[in-house]
Amino acid sequence: MTLGESLRGKTAVVTGSNSGIGLAIAKALAGAGADVVLNSFTDRAEDHALAEQIGHEAGVSARYVAADMSDPAQCRDLIAQAGRCDILVNNAGIQHVAPIPEFPEGKWDQIIAINLSSAFHTTAMALPMMRAAGWGRVINVASAHGLTASPYKSAYVAAKHGVIGLTKTTALETAQEAITANAICPGYVLTPIVEKQIPDTMKEYAMTREEVIEKVMLTRQPSKQFATVEQIGGTAVFLCSEHAAQMTGTTLSLDGGWTAL
Repeated sequence: MTLGESLRGKTAVVTGSNSGIGLAIAKALAGAGADVVLNSFTDRAEDHALAEQIGHEAGVSARYVAADMSDPAQCRDLIAQAGRCDILVNNAGIQHVAPIPEFPEGKWDQIIAINLSSAFHTTAMALPMMRAAGWGRVINVASAHGLTASPYKSAYVAAKHGVIGLTKTTALETAQEAITANAICPGYVLTPIVEKQIPDTMKEYAMTREEVIEKVMLTRQPSKQFATVEQIGGTAVFLCSEHAAQMTGTTLSLDGGWTAL
């Protein structure tokens, strides 16, 4: 089976997908023929217009469903509103940086809820749908920080390690079915948010753009190159293909060698 139109007739739900990595994954899956449900916590006209544009360009059904991934009920309702979920991509996430003694309790709870617990709630709702259809793919967007750690990112690191554990458990519970569960672990990715950080970092360190990227942002990424959102989208499509039918319970690192160190 080729990757081109391999997902025709499937429905993909991608959380946190109105920008960045999630948006690129939604576009890639739509390009492979899947109908897509986009999501974020906002409910703006431009969110719905974005879904309409993706659907028009790819020739698939695409719609936007607003849901706050910090709320278990809304996580589960997102899948219910989708009506069908052959492919679940748990991508929603936030970050906060602070030493452990100074880490705000509320921020810890919010990061764990959005980055980890949301994936549990959506998976719990999606698996019965996948079993009824006789096929399914769970793709959890973890991080290099799901495999290693950095200081001052306690909640994020804990959540992403948890996502990988959830991925493995999901894979074992579905191992004898035509359902797989895997985690994509990006390093630094050139998203719009990261791009906006570069000018301020240049001022802070009195460095050129190139110096900031190599010596500050990508200091732990041996390739000294960002991963692209398109590369992550392509990886998601591969995981949905028959080529990856026996790939389950594992991690795929797109980190320029970060976790090889």
